[in-house]
Amino acid sequence: MLPYVFILFAFLFRFIPYHPLGFTPVAAALLFFGARGSRRQFWIPLVLMAASDIILTKVVYSYPFTWDHYVTFAWYAAVLWLGTNLRESAKPVRVIGAALASSVSFFLLSNFAVWAVWSDMYPKTVAGLMTCYTVGVPYFRRDLAGDLLFTAVMFASPLALVYLSKAFDRNGDHTAAA
Repeated sequence: MLPYVFILFAFLFRFIPYHPLGFTPVAAALLFFGARGSRRQFWIPLVLMAASDIILTKVVYSYPFTWDHYVTFAWYAAVLWLGTNLRESAKPVRVIGAALASSVSFFLLSNFAVWAVWSDMYPKTVAGLMTCYTVGVPYFRRDLAGDLLFTAVMFASPLALVYLSKAFDRNGDHTAAA
């Protein structure tokens, strides 16, 4: 149930007005779904995240839909797959490593795609590509912070819920409830 809740949360979070660009739970939700969700239902997070991209691009921001969106859609699938590597062992170092890999890969892929697609923004030279990456650094910082925070919260949630359940179970008076 939690993987679906987190994916829906990530979908809705993207539509919150005035949230810092890049500070979203998308990568964390995809990692968590990959680790805990049904593989047969991987299409659900892919469709929801792609739909949010299309709605934001076409409706909210009125930008054209370009092939760089397909790079992002492929990245969603890759992060889901990365999450499957956490199914057997979701130890903190592995989870943090997956969150870092998600952030860095998104930064590298998305900025490269922007440089390649938007011909009027940056010259098609190595210097133009480096400028594109440099301009993306503030977004990367927020993306990294969001990925680390939301990933930690999402992967710790099941443990916290078990702990709370046990705490309430010990203090409950089951005979009075019967």
